Amino acid sequence: MPASATKARRIAVLADSDTRWKWGALTASRISPDGADLHLDGYLLRGRATPTARQLAEVGADADSLREVTAAEFLRAMAQESYDVLVLALVGGGVQAVLHGLRHAWQGRTGRPVVVTGYVGVVYEKLTDGLLLRHGADLVLANSRQDADRFRAVYEGVGADASAVTEVALPFLGGAEHTGAHGHPYTVVFAAQPSVPDGRRDRTYLLDRLVRHARRHPEREVLLKLRSKPGEHTTHIEELPYQKLVQKADPPPNFRLVYGHMGDVLDRTDLLVTVSSTAALEALHRRVPTAVLTDLGVRESLGNHHFTGSGCLASWDQLDDGRLPVPDPAWLARQGVAADGSYATAFDTARARITALLDRPGGLPPLSPYYTPVTAPGYLPGILARHHLAPDGSPLPGAPAGDREPGPVRQIVRRAARGAYRHGVQRVAPVIRRMGEL
Repeated sequence: MPASATKARRIAVLADSDTRWKWGALTASRISPDGADLHLDGYLLRGRATPTARQLAEVGADADSLREVTAAEFLRAMAQESYDVLVLALVGGGVQAVLHGLRHAWQGRTGRPVVVTGYVGVVYEKLTDGLLLRHGADLVLANSRQDADRFRAVYEGVGADASAVTEVALPFLGGAEHTGAHGHPYTVVFAAQPSVPDGRRDRTYLLDRLVRHARRHPEREVLLKLRSKPGEHTTHIEELPYQKLVQKADPPPNFRLVYGHMGDVLDRTDLLVTVSSTAALEALHRRVPTAVLTDLGVRESLGNHHFTGSGCLASWDQLDDGRLPVPDPAWLARQGVAADGSYATAFDTARARITALLDRPGGLPPLSPYYTPVTAPGYLPGILARHHLAPDGSPLPGAPAGDREPGPVRQIVRRAARGAYRHGVQRVAPVIRRMGEL
């Protein structure tokens, strides 16, 4: 029976961090047909940013099963399992490696899943590199009309097939529209980012301005929304957690740190402040007043340049004096922030394309990434080798657990090793770097 008639979807999501798991799991839900019986299996790629149980609980995206895997273990599972759709929620190099691995694993197979990939949020750096590393998936999701145009231009500019580019929206937008009536004091939330800015001086400055805002407005509740606790990793490494910096800040009683799901925090937010977090788009979607800070400049390295033309750029001095930025409707529309109600149809095209691909007579052709040993002989082999894959996508000799399930002892050793690695990156490496600067 054709997939479109069964009204069911079996989807696998491979993710390498808490943020990408959130994007992948929610995308799986959005691209399933309305009323479909969705079975979702989650696979977490083992690495420095593999999410902890606390991070997974905070994301709030459930799965029917969830397990940690190496790339070789995942590819072996995909050769044995039968899915309708596979969502690759990975960094670009990971997507490229898995695409080649899947092409090899599915040789001789008469049917295969529809492979979907995309970006977690705002694309403000490494556009060409990231896009070409994602080329080869059946659908490359663009979170806005602007991104879809940019993605197609890149692919067409290098002579690659651009038909996979599919305009959607960020899958985690939603929630009640801001009205100001939430039963709490006026609440200002600063959405922190793990690596923007990345220097002690700039991070201390932002924290100081937030604390000063709390002192200046004692009638307000001022919240510092954090992504992770010390020792945990997100998509980006955080070497100077705000939790450490705040210990020297002596904040007033109306200032506090908060964790949890961003949607829950936005339920009580009256002003969202950030440097360039995707939380700004979540807030704008709900019509929450949103400020993108200019204090450290408007720069590509900060990502706030993405918000030029949005009407949201402001400094702490202006916010202290009561300014509330007013977003530009045309800019919002180009960014897929559908505060006008059209968000409900944002994934219709993707759903239709997936259904058509699943119903394709004779099944789908082999995956065909732009990068091959012919087009990128000096680049591709290194990307594949990092995931223990040969240039043809086959597992290299000695690839970890590529031919068997990990036993209990190996699983325990993995957890211990990952904990030691995280400790080294989070605690030891920054100290060594600081000592080298003396």
